[in-house]
Amino acid sequence: MAAENEAELSLLECRVCFERYGPGGQRRPRNLPCGHVLCQACVGALSGSGSRGLECPFCRRACGAAETSDCLPLLQLLEVLGPAGGSVPSALGRSGGAEGPLPAGLGLRLALGGWGSLVNPTGVAACRRSGRLAVAHDGKKRIHVFGPSGGCLWRFGERGDAGNDIKYPLDVTVTSDGHVVVTDGGDRSVKAFDFEGRGVLAVREGFRLPWGLDAAPESKVILTDSEAGALYRLTADFKTGKLRKCQMIWSQLVSPRGVAVSQTSGAIAVIEHLKAQGPNSGSTRVKIFSAEMDLVGQVDSFGLNLVFPSRIYTTAVAFDKEGRVIVTDVCSQAVICLGKPEEFPVFNPLISHGLSYPVGLTYTANDSLVVLDSGDHSVKIYSST
Repeated sequence: MAAENEAELSLLECRVCFERYGPGGQRRPRNLPCGHVLCQACVGALSGSGSRGLECPFCRRACGAAETSDCLPLLQLLEVLGPAGGSVPSALGRSGGAEGPLPAGLGLRLALGGWGSLVNPTGVAACRRSGRLAVAHDGKKRIHVFGPSGGCLWRFGERGDAGNDIKYPLDVTVTSDGHVVVTDGGDRSVKAFDFEGRGVLAVREGFRLPWGLDAAPESKVILTDSEAGALYRLTADFKTGKLRKCQMIWSQLVSPRGVAVSQTSGAIAVIEHLKAQGPNSGSTRVKIFSAEMDLVGQVDSFGLNLVFPSRIYTTAVAFDKEGRVIVTDVCSQAVICLGKPEEFPVFNPLISHGLSYPVGLTYTANDSLVVLDSGDHSVKIYSST
């Protein structure tokens, strides 16, 4: 118990001033380019007045205050804990007992990245044609491309204002013709690149905060705007860099973030992040739309609690080849199958141990399940055994 409390203290408190992180103001957690995290007050104190740079107090790497960025995983964890605070073990559903075995027929085949290679990753996508994986993270170069065997092929997308730069990536997808599309929360845009990192298109169609996205057939991308509460369909000729249409296809969503498109039926799954009421922490809701944008199913944290006693907070969603809805849950640190929309609510854990803070989810062409674990900065690939 003492070790668990010490881990919680280290996670939720700035290791310079030892004040607890908060969602805003001087206690907001900020990433340094080296990957270490400080609160906003300590960043300001260490950089001093004017444009003088700062030196990381842990690894001594120099940087400027303008090079820091919000630590999204910690902010999401604070959102899970809610305004009343609470403990990490209770919020994540940890009992402190031994880990259970993986379900029969599913095994960890490959783990990629890790601290130093990836820094606070936020999104993962698979190219079904080439088998490559694209990961969005907060490193010096924002997009990390892995080959089918797990080796790093290249990185691209530095922080800045140039055409090929990415300020703060929130999610990534790969189109059917092999282009990497990224939502950039830094300048509230959607940017497309070829796999070598050459920018081909940047879209700023009045987005308030574009967040999640997934590729659909025929050079289309479905994306969420978290602040606008809307769902968009973007159609483009990525080879020539021409935007054909950007259309809002659904509105009045509540802080939508993660989104997935079924490759077989064209159905769309969206995760809404519901606001906390009073001292209670926030919750999530998964909505499923048909390809014609009819609402065909939804399930929220309360509905899942009817079939599973622990609290559930979903952060990513995908469809398997049978059309079942698969989600990540940071409370149980698991990947869960919710079944098909007509079967809701179903609770079938697919991966129940070995994850720290799962935030991304996708399937490869050979039906391997790819999980992005921001807790240990890695990509984990599971296959049938």
